Amino acid sequence: MGTIYCVIGKSSTGKDSIYKRLLQREDLQLKKIVPYTTRPIREKEVEGVEYHFVTEEKRLELEAAGKIIEGRSYDTIYGRWDYFTVDDGQIDLAGGDYLLIGTLETYGKLKEYYKNGQIVPIYIEVEDGERLERALRRERKQPEPKYEEMCRRFLADSRDFSKKKLEEYGVTKVFDNGDDIEKTVEAIAAYIKER
Repeated sequence: MGTIYCVIGKSSTGKDSIYKRLLQREDLQLKKIVPYTTRPIREKEVEGVEYHFVTEEKRLELEAAGKIIEGRSYDTIYGRWDYFTVDDGQIDLAGGDYLLIGTLETYGKLKEYYKNGQIVPIYIEVEDGERLERALRRERKQPEPKYEEMCRRFLADSRDFSKKKLEEYGVTKVFDNGDDIEKTVEAIAAYIKER
């Protein structure tokens, strides 16, 4: 039976870069799960790569069909954005291991849905000052930077990934991604191989 490795962490911890590097490693043979979102696509994002970008109407259609495994909604300064995982045929745990980016709630809901220990968290951490600098650099590259939303996310992450919440979800293994992303990827790869 396969495992779903769920990459989680605050914004600007390098989750996307780590995720991409792990998927590229032939020694891990991980398949990707593409989540869905109703938020607008960012510059350099590609439909079906980072997310499936869908309308609110499509989200409601998937929900009515009972296809949404888990989901989160955020009231941003630009309106409500939804992020969710869909039972759309992407996941076949009899056929191997998977990699997904999500939140603590994503991890928790997947654990409830699959119920048999097949979900493993990969928690990425970066010192808050460094994380804020990274977020600012990324936002400045956008055609229309959304600084208020960047700040909202930064503050929300402090609550969403508090020490208490991590303990509640049983997340104890931490991968620091402060100085050397390649070192972080190697540590995660070794962890996955040991399982």
